[in-house]
Amino acid sequence: MKKTIFPVLILFLLSFASFAQQATFYNDIAPIIHRNCTPCHRPGESGPFPLITYEDVARRANFIKKVTESRYMPPWKPDAHYTSFANERRLSDADIQLIADWVNNKAPKGKPGKVNDVPTFTTGTQYHRQPDLVLKMPKPFLIKGDNLERFVVFRIPFELADSMNVEAIEFISGNKKLVHHANYAVCAAPPGIDPNAGDDFINVTEDDRRKNEQYRPLQQNMIYYGGWIPGASYESYPKDMGWVMPRKGAILLTMHYAPQGRPEEDISGLNIFFTKTPVKRKINLISIGSGGIGEKDIDPYFYIQPNRVKTFTVKVTTPAMDQSLLYVWPHMHLLGKKFTAYAVTPQGDTIRLVNIADWDFKWQELYRFKHLVKIPRGSILTVEGTYDNTAENPNNPFNPPQTIYSSGDMKSTDEMLTLVMLAMPYEPGDETLPLELP
Repeated sequence: MKKTIFPVLILFLLSFASFAQQATFYNDIAPIIHRNCTPCHRPGESGPFPLITYEDVARRANFIKKVTESRYMPPWKPDAHYTSFANERRLSDADIQLIADWVNNKAPKGKPGKVNDVPTFTTGTQYHRQPDLVLKMPKPFLIKGDNLERFVVFRIPFELADSMNVEAIEFISGNKKLVHHANYAVCAAPPGIDPNAGDDFINVTEDDRRKNEQYRPLQQNMIYYGGWIPGASYESYPKDMGWVMPRKGAILLTMHYAPQGRPEEDISGLNIFFTKTPVKRKINLISIGSGGIGEKDIDPYFYIQPNRVKTFTVKVTTPAMDQSLLYVWPHMHLLGKKFTAYAVTPQGDTIRLVNIADWDFKWQELYRFKHLVKIPRGSILTVEGTYDNTAENPNNPFNPPQTIYSSGDMKSTDEMLTLVMLAMPYEPGDETLPLELP
């Protein structure tokens, strides 16, 4: 009798231990979801459905398992073995396995902890506090339901009591599901230029493009430049670093609206967060390639014949001053296949910046380094882009493929090879300075 009971008891204890170790939503899954998914999957953000409560997650458990195992979600394109970034959303193998085990065990709920297990958010922002200034389009813009993409440049004037030091900036939209991506230029109004004059917006897709000339005086006085794509959040800077908002000027907000099957409206703009701490180190924007430094030096000449996979390179020598990099922002369009950027110092050392081996036009953003990256003066910055203009490319906008150029007018059916970098003059010790944010 004892011989019979003993093995049964062992099996019972092992089964109990296994059950006790099973992952539950509150103990194991919620922290992963809330950290990596909920910032986008909540009301007012770009995710198509919320992932906040147990019920939100459990009803899509199998789907979440599938998209995390394939690494389709959360979206993160840079190769972590090439360079890792501070704003990385890439799940660890252990996280992915934990989600899979939880789903396979029928998604047990578990018990809430002593604190609130549903995260709270500041309304209207992903930042930790309310903005000091909100600049928006003056009225809703109607996107026609004709399944065509549109590029529209909005002029949003502003006038402050004085110039202000900027701690963070954030793109906002009342209908983010309409927005493929957005770029914004913060421009000062020089004497004699009225930032309130002219058209409120220019529909680059349908209007006479010559109308864009009315914004030229503002564009020539650009103070800062940034952008947003689904999945991105705010852009912020460590203490003593940032840029200065001019007292008077305008935001030139370029919206890329995705094709829509029915008419919908949008009001987009920017949240801006000021700081009383002086900006001791001003951040500058450097653009390499299409529309920037070295545009005419892209090798070979930038056009892509039909049925070709083609690689282009642009090399730029850094100026006479060492630079410290905070962010890099790669950019290509629908034919993009691979993007790599690096620097080679005068001593022959290679500094890896970013590598995206499987480019996806839908997911591109600013990548923030964990520490400031020093680029010594005289280094050669190299940007390489590979493009697939064959019928085998499912993103090719033309069937059969057509010759593609870089026209500079932002159409996704044209192409670009661009690396935007946020940088500032180097100071000794920068390379050990972590980019801790507020």
